[in-house]
Amino acid sequence: MTIPADTAILSRKARSWTLVAGLALVGLHLVVALLTLVWTPFDPTELAGRRLEAPSLLHLAGTDRLGRDLLTQIMIGSRIALTVGTAAVAIGAVLGTTLGLLAAFASNWLDDALAAALDILIAFPTLLIAMLVVAASDGANLSTAILALGLGLSPIVARLARILAKRVLLMDYITAARTSGTSWPAIVRIHVLPNIWPGLSVNLALQFGLAVIAEASLSYLGLGAPPPNASWGRLLQEAQGTVFSAPIGAITPGIALVSLVIGINLLADGLRERNDPARSER
Repeated sequence: MTIPADTAILSRKARSWTLVAGLALVGLHLVVALLTLVWTPFDPTELAGRRLEAPSLLHLAGTDRLGRDLLTQIMIGSRIALTVGTAAVAIGAVLGTTLGLLAAFASNWLDDALAAALDILIAFPTLLIAMLVVAASDGANLSTAILALGLGLSPIVARLARILAKRVLLMDYITAARTSGTSWPAIVRIHVLPNIWPGLSVNLALQFGLAVIAEASLSYLGLGAPPPNASWGRLLQEAQGTVFSAPIGAITPGIALVSLVIGINLLADGLRERNDPARSER
């Protein structure tokens, strides 16, 4: 069945807008996060007004239950979410890709053992693994949350890296490279990593969104970044007691969290369309 040219063009435009919308949402949060390094409306710990003030020209998002400016807290939350997401995905990518490549190059019995171990780890939710790591550490802090989430994400990345790498290793150009005397490290650097990266990049973008949600969940449970870090999860936890009398305290961090996750998912979807020639031609 042949797809009309006009339909194909409209489909490609829709996919490009998906990528643009994702970049715009994530970029907005990135700009806000960078802005907090040099400026915020108020000091994050300053009691800048009365408790639970409604939005006004002075406090655009109102104040929280302690009288702190809520917009400042939301802005700081963007920085924490992006920092945790980026660092956790970086840890998960390094550990996961390394494990996946080792499994792909290993002998059959070792490959089967590593694959079974990864399946067992993946059976446990990332948030549960992160909670266990944080609970086993000295105390909840931002570094511990990042490490915990990175460890929790690594099995998912490892399994995908293993599958993609084994597929690449079956290609004729790998056999030709080995015949010409190219070493395995060079093969990994020249052939394997560049060919598995498009698939990994989409998965890592999705894992980024998962890490943002997991960090908010940890903070909501009191296992994430401790005060005075203004994590969106902690803001939601603090606002649950006043959700009926001052709903803005729960609505604004919720909107911020949802908008960032939607932006990341749109970005991942746009990357998948760009990296898949078969889909882009449809």
